[in-house]
Order: sequence, then structure tokens, then C-alpha cells
Amino acid sequence: MTYKHIGKNFTPPDIEAKVTGAARYAEDFKREGMVFARLLTSPLPAGRIVNIDYSEALAMEGVVGILTTEDLPQPAPPANPSLASDIITYVGQPILAIAAVTEEIAENAIEKVRIDFERRPFVVDPLDTLVEGGANPYPSGNTLVRNAGDAAAGTTASGTDVGEVKWSRDAMNAFRAGRVPEGANFPEEWAFGELDAEFAQCTTIIEEPFVTIGQPHHALEPRTGMAYWENGRCFFHGSLQSHTIAVAPLAGMLGIDPANLVFINENTGGGFGGKIFPYPTMAVTGHLARKLNRPVQLRITREEEFYIGSARSGMQGRMKLGLKPNGDVGAVDVIIVGDAGSGGGASNSSAAEHISLMLQPAAMRFRGVTLYTNTTPRGAQRGPGQNEMAAVLAPIFDKAIRQAGLDRMTVRRQNAPVSEDKIGPRRSDLTSAYFPQAIQMGADMFNWDERQARSGQRNGNKVTGIGLGMGYHSAGASGYDGLCRIGTDGKLYLHTGVGNLGTYSYASVVRTAAEVLKVDWDNCEIVRGNTDLHLPYSTYQAGSNTMFTEIRTNFVAAQDALRKLKDIAAADLGGVADDYDIDGARVFLTSNSEQGMTYAEAAQRAVAMGGEYSGETFPDELNDVTKRSVQGLAGTGLIGVAKDSRHSGTVPSMTIGFMEIELDLGTGKYDIIDYTAVADCGTIIHPLGFSQSMNGGGVWGVGLSGYERHVYDPQNGLSANVGLYQAKVPTYLDVAQTNNTAGLNIADPQSPMGSRGVGEPSQGCAAAALSSAISDALGGHLFNRAPVTSDMIINHVAQLDHFNTGDMKTNTF
Repeated sequence: MTYKHIGKNFTPPDIEAKVTGAARYAEDFKREGMVFARLLTSPLPAGRIVNIDYSEALAMEGVVGILTTEDLPQPAPPANPSLASDIITYVGQPILAIAAVTEEIAENAIEKVRIDFERRPFVVDPLDTLVEGGANPYPSGNTLVRNAGDAAAGTTASGTDVGEVKWSRDAMNAFRAGRVPEGANFPEEWAFGELDAEFAQCTTIIEEPFVTIGQPHHALEPRTGMAYWENGRCFFHGSLQSHTIAVAPLAGMLGIDPANLVFINENTGGGFGGKIFPYPTMAVTGHLARKLNRPVQLRITREEEFYIGSARSGMQGRMKLGLKPNGDVGAVDVIIVGDAGSGGGASNSSAAEHISLMLQPAAMRFRGVTLYTNTTPRGAQRGPGQNEMAAVLAPIFDKAIRQAGLDRMTVRRQNAPVSEDKIGPRRSDLTSAYFPQAIQMGADMFNWDERQARSGQRNGNKVTGIGLGMGYHSAGASGYDGLCRIGTDGKLYLHTGVGNLGTYSYASVVRTAAEVLKVDWDNCEIVRGNTDLHLPYSTYQAGSNTMFTEIRTNFVAAQDALRKLKDIAAADLGGVADDYDIDGARVFLTSNSEQGMTYAEAAQRAVAMGGEYSGETFPDELNDVTKRSVQGLAGTGLIGVAKDSRHSGTVPSMTIGFMEIELDLGTGKYDIIDYTAVADCGTIIHPLGFSQSMNGGGVWGVGLSGYERHVYDPQNGLSANVGLYQAKVPTYLDVAQTNNTAGLNIADPQSPMGSRGVGEPSQGCAAAALSSAISDALGGHLFNRAPVTSDMIINHVAQLDHFNTGDMKTNTF
């Protein structure tokens, strides 16, 4: 199909502002009379406040007020409170906020607050609380108990409680030694197929432990907020990666009707899972502004962002994997202990689901347990579960393939999912999958056979490693609303409630409506970033789902506008709607194109006709956010608005990455010589945006497998790496000088334009390819963990393996 906009490069309208520095983030907004708030945070990992005295702070000149737990409700654990008092669960947890006329005065006032704490025992390693007799991170236990439906990814689960789960010392000793923990309790479990029977058919069976350490988001824009109240309405400048879907939960935090909340969020400087939905400090900002009846800015520092920013969960696990003689994966049996930090959730089942899709085993069993620790809250972070599993799975899979005497690329292609395959315990359908073709395409681009022959080659102190890895994430949802408007000036106004976290997907998806209505891009205007501009109820920006989900909403909205254009033409010019077509911003009689009207004329007629044409009436099935927006737009033009229907099946976005590295045995460092990645993500909507997603995800994947991790002192619960200079992220000096990326570009049948997202898997395949390449350079040695840092490599070369099979410690160096 030939498209006017789809598959073509364009310049998103906010590019210039971001290049010049004119783009405004939450911290850039000021208001007359604004005061500045600072947080007092917990210095200890577990305990409660016995007494607090802030009289001296409030007496300081320039201090205007304080917000404490007396002003905010205390939700029951494990919900993450905005401010903590009775149950403190991590260092850096907010306790109170003080506002002053300057930030310096507020900071000095914080120093005047006197608090008496009662300490409790704490843990930073999940296995230390799981073993019988181990300390619990909460007074009432150590694990999440669900007593209601699941909450959305990245949020503190609703309808939950804290329970307790313990393993015997014998079971724990076995698990720490890499053996099966006999008699252990697993609250999470699922299986499919005949596990024992399939293992019996396998001629290659390996059993390996693994550890992945959590990592902070390090979002470049900390979660600063500014709020003020006028006439009962709250105006909130925040930093979220989603937009209109956040209105109801943020209004709930503030205790107001969603109609009285104006949420402004033009740009977001990173989030990728940590800012999907409103977070606790947003309640502090809003409530403090209302209490003081003044605009309040609560600026979050880099160090505070580390603690409250929601981190990737860690895993400690064990895997048994069997290959049949022909290379088919027969069975997988996996155990995962997930680190949920002080709140949020682990990603155990998602990690296991990654295996079920990418290896397509005939039988599989997953057993897991989620544990709290007195470390920072955890939640979604780009590909939660799948990407960390990809990093440790790749070298383990390599080992099995080598033992079977087979080729690593061929076996991956052989087991790769196609459209008829299934995923997870429910054996869910896929919307489409063509991953074998993507693997072959990547192998051809990378020259797999030629490069594979260089595996293990020495050049002085350096040795070549060749790796490959697979990334996956579910990349689509449905059921949201689309909204567009043809103005009386003839322009197409593309209203979107999608957030702008820097991927430009907000701009790519609305081009669907321009495509359907055949409008030149110069005659389109994107309306976004402020709920007072009348935005529809759009999907959350997470899980790579924006492209699939919001192309569907923009398509149905444009189809509604198209129908109304033809109805109006038929009513004014005669005939029936089917007699008319569109092009060139005109609707015209198909049999005589001279007989028609411009979009501007049609919009003016829509206003005159009223009813559904001008937004005076609308479908009852729309979300309340969309209904309010349509009401606000009524009478301003021709309104196209509709609710998307539901799709069926999992929307798989998948990538394959190939990497060549040159590893220095004297330093443990390595150069990435070449990185090639191919995506099976449907139609490529915006080639430049796709390329940036693949490259950016690749850089982050290098960080996951090579650098980034949480490190805590088990003596006092303090973190040792709260800043970017302590928890190093990759730079251009650490990644490949040459990146080759491509898309398979086969359309998904359940997307009107054929697209699926690609954000998360672009990280997972790079992380997996790097861990695979490091192992390959060291003759197939397994570190069984992520990240693998240079000191670990040096220790291995010096035969001083501290991080090897059987070592399960986490959250440390």
C-alpha cells in the first residue's frame, strides 16, 4: 500500500525547542507568589517516628508552611505513602515537606527539624528475609499478598497486603548453592505441557543459577512538580510519561473531581516505566499548595530521584533447560525470587513469559516468590522482567547449544515464534510474529558465518567474542478514545492525550488521522500537553504500546470524521454518502469532482448542523475525559471522535541483536566492534524515530549487562551509588561505533497501519547480545548474572571467581 505519511520521515514539532533549549519542563514553570518546598527524608532503612519537633523550623523567617503525615492519609502497607511516619521502609523515604520563600531557606529549615526514630531490623538481599528467622522489611512480613485485581504496571498495587513467606535453611542453602530448594513455598506458579516427558526426550540438559541486580531509572528530568489552585481547580505541572490517563488517579490523590484538575506536561525528560502513573510526591506538591493557598514548586534532586524514582526489580533464580537432538527446546523449569524493593512489584512471571515466547518450549514450569527489601521502591523499567531475563538467558542458552554441537543462530531461528505460536501460561494467541525471518535478516546483515569464525581469536591481550540475543515485550493495548477536529479554517487539529517522553511517538501516531483524511502535514496541528486544550483519553505510555494502541484510536476518530464529511456533502449537494470521496482537503462527488466542498466549508456546515457533527452530542461509550473535551470543543468545527474496539491476542514486539566485541584480558574492558539489530515490529511508521529507538535501546542494553546496578551496604542499608557518576550509564565511548538497525516491516493485521512498538525489546536484545559476547570471548564461561563488570572479568581471568555459579548475592558490588 502506498501511504502519504506512513513510513515517511518528518520533523516532530517540538524538535527545534529541544535543540535550542526552549522546551519547557515542569521545573521551568513559575507563578507569581510561588514558594519552594524541600523534602526531609529518612536516614535509616527501617523504623518509625517516635517524636518530631519542627517548631524551630517553622519559626524561621521566610518559612511559610509544612506538610506532614497529619495532612495526608497513611495507606496500609505495601502501598507507597507520600509521606511516611509509622512504617519507614527505605533510606531516602520522604517524611515531611517544608515550604519557604526561597529554596535555600526551606533547605535550612529542614536542618532544624528534630526527629526521634525507633529502628527496626532491615534487609537488602531478598534471600536474607526469605530464610527462616530472617528479618522482615515490613513489621507484618516480607511479601506481597494480592487480595484484589492487579494494578497497572509501574504502580503500587491496589488491593494488596503484606504477608510472610519463609524457606527452611536447608532449602535456602540448596538454592544458594545452585540446587533445587526442595520443599520451598512458591506463591507464584504456572505450567504448561508435560514437563517430565519432554525433559526425557532431551539429550542436552543444563541447570544454571542466575542473578540480575536492580538498577535506578536515572531519568534526566527528576520528578519535580509545581501546583497552584484557582477557584477550586488545581493546575498541576508535572513530569509523567503518560498524560490524560493520569488525570483520574492524580485527582484521586488530591481528593478532587477529575473535572477540576488541569494537568500540564508538555515534555518529559525520561521515565521509561518510572513515570507511567502519578507518583507519591505529586500528592505532596498539590496538597501543600492547597494548604498554603500559594503556588508551590517541589524540586527533586538527583539524589532524591535515585531513592524515590522507582527502580528495576532484581532476580535470583535457577533454570533447567533441555534441548532435543534436533535443536528444538523441549522443556524449561525456572525458579525466580524477585526483589520488589520496599514496594511496587517484581517481574517474575513476565521474565518467565519471555522464555515461553522466545524459546517456544514444548513444556515449561515457572515457580516464583516476590519479596520486599529495605531498598528503594521498584516498578516497571523498560521491559520489566523480559530484558533482565534476556541478559542472563542468552549465555545459558548458548551453553546448551554448544553442548549439543549446534549453531547458536540456527537454533534460535529454529525455535523463534511465528504467528501461530503461543505465549505464557494461558497459551495466548499472538497478533502476528515473523521472528525467524528477522533472525535470518540480522544474520545476513551481520555476516554471521564469517564473524562466528572469529570467535575466540586472540590479538595480543585481546580476544574476540561474538554474541547474539533476543528481546521481547508486549507492545499493544486497545479500547481508548481518538479525537480530531477539522476547524472552520480547514486545518486538521490532531488532539492527543499521549505523553511526550522524547520518543516522538505522540507525533507519529496522529499522522494516521492525517493519512485517513488525506491532509498535507503542513495543514495539520497537534494539540497536546495540557488537558485544558481538550484532549482525549489516551493510553499509558509504557510497554512499547503507544504505536499499536494510538494508531488504532486515531484511525477510528478519522474514520468518524470521514463519515461526517461525506454525510454533510450528501446533505448539501445531493445523493448519498457513498457517492463521495476525499482528497486535497475537499470532499467531492466521485462521478464529478467539480461538485464538492472544502474541508473549511464542511466544518462550517458541521457547526451549523450541530448534533454529532459539531460535538454537541457524542457516543456514551467514551471515557469521561474525552466527553469533557468534546463538550469543550463543541461548535468549533467538525468533530471526529470514537472509542476503539478491543483487539485479540498478545502484540509481540521482538528484536534480534548481534554483537562483536574485543575483550582485553588485562583490564576486563571491551570495545564493541559492531552491533546489528533487526526488529519484528510491524510496519515502520517513522523511520528516523524507529532508528533512534533501536539505537537508544541498544545503549541502554549495554548499561544493563555491563554497568548499572544497585549497591547497598548491608551494615546500615545505605546506597553506595546515588548519582550518575557512581552508577555509571554508558556513553558514546562505551557503545559500538557502528550500529546497523533494520525493521522486518511486515504489517500486523490488527493495526490499521500495521505497526507495533519497539521500545523495550531494543534494549533486551542488546543486553543479551553483550552478555553472550562476553561469555563467548571467555570460552563460554558463565557469570550467571547481570551486569558483568570489568572487575568480575578480571577476577575470572585471574581464576579468582567470586561471581560464578552458586554465588547468589545481590544489591552489592
